[in-house]
Amino acid sequence: MRHGKKINHLSRQAPHRKAMLANMACSLIQHKRVSTTVAKAKALQKYIEPIITKSKTDSTHSRRVVFSYLKSKEAVTELFREVSTKVMERPGGYTRILKTGFRLGDNAQMCFIELVDYNENMLKDGGAKKSSSRRRRGGAKKATEATTEVKTEETVVEEPKKVEDVVEEPKAEEPKAAKEEDATEEDKKEDEKKD
Repeated sequence: MRHGKKINHLSRQAPHRKAMLANMACSLIQHKRVSTTVAKAKALQKYIEPIITKSKTDSTHSRRVVFSYLKSKEAVTELFREVSTKVMERPGGYTRILKTGFRLGDNAQMCFIELVDYNENMLKDGGAKKSSSRRRRGGAKKATEATTEVKTEETVVEEPKKVEDVVEEPKAEEPKAAKEEDATEEDKKEDEKKD
């Protein structure tokens, strides 16, 4: 029976589980967002929330306690410098889990776990893409109406031209040799264009 066992063992022994959660916590602090399975994300959420709460009090003792969990100097300094200042007023709930679907291969449910106050990354990615409307009839009617208006305006603007009688004057014929040279030069130019 599993009565009173609050943590998910994640099919790992204790040292492996602690090392994995420490590495995932460091990655979450540095990158602000991690893609993982839902079970690992829930375990990570329970692991990192008390650490972030501990980082709100910047003292030597709290730094040493957090370092004993994370085992990474870079992650500890970033946690105390950037993350703790951003979440200072928040009373808890520093992370969110966004489910993304199922993984190919083993069909495990995947998700993103991210720090709540760092959603600029998500806004940058999501803001770049603009979804287009998939309605066909509404857009097609508006486009045809605009083109018909333009066509009617163009036809009104055009004025009929007066036709004048033009008398063609006969040109003096060039010698046949000159015409043949022009024809051969044109053929050469066309051959060069093709190559």
